[in-house]
Amino acid sequence: MGLGKMFAASVGNSTGRRKPKVTNTQTPSTMNTLKNKVHLVGNLGFDPEVREIAKGRKVARLSVATHDSYKNASGERVTDTQWHTVVAWGQTAEMAERLLRKGTPVMLEGRLVHRSYEAKDGSKRYITEVVMSNFQLLPSKREEAAAA
Repeated sequence: MGLGKMFAASVGNSTGRRKPKVTNTQTPSTMNTLKNKVHLVGNLGFDPEVREIAKGRKVARLSVATHDSYKNASGERVTDTQWHTVVAWGQTAEMAERLLRKGTPVMLEGRLVHRSYEAKDGSKRYITEVVMSNFQLLPSKREEAAAA
C-alpha cells in the first residue's frame, strides 16, 4: 500500500501548522496488526556505517533528517529538522550499503525500538532507533529539475 492511501490530505490552521485529516482507510482487523510501524521521508546525513557482526551477517547504521516547516507567531517561516537513527540488518543492510549515500533522498519503513546500554562511565543510556525493513530511493531536487 502506498503512502497516498495511508495518509490523508492535510489542512492548514491559523498557526500555519498542518492538521492531519484522519480517515479510516484500514479495516479494524488490519489496524490490529499495525502496532509498531514507522514511515520516514528524508535525506541521509552520512554514508551508511556497515559492520559485519557474524560471518555473512551485516548491520548498517544510518541517520535520516526529516524537515517540518511552519510559521511562528511573528509570521516567520521556521524549519524544524529532526534526526532519526536508523538501523538495518542482513540483506537490507547490504542494499543500504550499495545504494545509499550522504544526502540521498529516501523513503523508508520500519519499526521503533527502545533499548538501553551501560556506557563506559557506568551510567545507563537509553536509545530509540528505527529498525528499517525496506526503503525506496527518491529523486533528488536536481533530478526533478532536469526532468522538468
